[in-house]
Amino acid sequence: MSTASATPPRTHTRRILAVLVLVPLLAAVALWAFAWPAARTAPRDLPLGVAGPTAATAQVEKQLARHEGAFEIHRYADEAAARNAVEDRTVYGAVVVTAQGPELLTASAASPVVAQLLQQAVAQQAASTGTQVRTVDVVAAPAEDPRGAALTASVLPLALAGIIAGSVVTLIGLRGIRAALALVGAAALVGLVAVTIAHSWLGVLTGDWWAEAGTLGLSTLAVGAAVAGLAALIGPPGIAVVAFVVMFLGNPFSGASSAPSMLPEPVGTIGQWLPPGAGTTLLRSVSFFDGAAATGPALTLAWWAALGLGAVLLGSALKARARAADPAAERELAPVG
Repeated sequence: MSTASATPPRTHTRRILAVLVLVPLLAAVALWAFAWPAARTAPRDLPLGVAGPTAATAQVEKQLARHEGAFEIHRYADEAAARNAVEDRTVYGAVVVTAQGPELLTASAASPVVAQLLQQAVAQQAASTGTQVRTVDVVAAPAEDPRGAALTASVLPLALAGIIAGSVVTLIGLRGIRAALALVGAAALVGLVAVTIAHSWLGVLTGDWWAEAGTLGLSTLAVGAAVAGLAALIGPPGIAVVAFVVMFLGNPFSGASSAPSMLPEPVGTIGQWLPPGAGTTLLRSVSFFDGAAATGPALTLAWWAALGLGAVLLGSALKARARAADPAAERELAPVG
C-alpha cells in the first residue's frame, strides 16, 4: 500500500490541537454571550414616568432616586399624559400620585418582566409609608401569552430561517437578481407562515395581521440578505461570520425576554442594532402598540436588508467582470501565429 498520499502525523497533531482550542473557545464565547447578560439583568436608566402635582411627586422621585441609575424619570402633568406616554412606548410605566393614593401604570405587553419589576419596586416603597398601590395594566400582554414566552421564542426561529435562506441561496449558486428575488420571496413566505401560526392559530400576536407579517418577513430578510450578501463578497466564510453575529450576539443581546434597558451596557444598545433585537422591538410595536415607536427598528431592519441585497448584486457584478476579464487577458497573452 502506498503511503505517499497519507496525511503526515504533524498535520494530524495540528488538527487535534485546533479542535482542542476552538471548541472550548466557542463554548466560552457562547456562555459569555448568553449567560453574562442574563446574570446581570437589572434596570439601567429604565424610562419611567411620574405624574401629578410637583409637590406630591417630589417624594416619589426621591424614593426612586435611591435606586441609583435604575430609572430615567419622565415627568407628566397628570394621569392622562402619563397613560399616553406608556401607550406611545416613551416609558415602560408611570407612578401617578392621586388623592386616593399612588397608582402604577404598567404595560406588560412591552415587557412582562419590567411590569413585574415596577410593581415590586413601587409596592415596596408604598409599604414603607403604609399605603397601597393600585396597578393598572394600560397595554396588557395577550391572554394567550401573558409572560411573553411565545414572542421571546420566536426570535431564534426567525434568525435561523434567515440564515438558512441566505445559506441555501449561496450554496445552490444563485446570483444577482435571481438571488435577491429568491431571498425576498422566501422572507415573504416565512412572514406569512409565521403570522398564521403566531396570530391566527396561537393568538399570541394581536395587532394588524399584515403589519405583523411584514415585520416577521423583514426580520427574516434582514438576516438572509446579510448572509447571502457577505458570502457574495468574500465567499462561503461570510455565512459563518453573519451566523455568528446573529446567533451569538443578536439573540442574547436582543432583550426579547426582558427589555434592552435591563441588559448591561452596551449590550442593550448593540442588540437593537442587530436584526433579532430590532425585529423583536418592531414586532411588539406593531402587535400591541398600534405601531408606536416602530420607526427606529423598522429602519434598522430595512438597512440590513438593503445593504445585504446590495452586496448580493455587487458580488455578482464583480464576479461577472472578473470572468469577462479572464478571456481578454488570455487573448492578449496568446502568441500571434
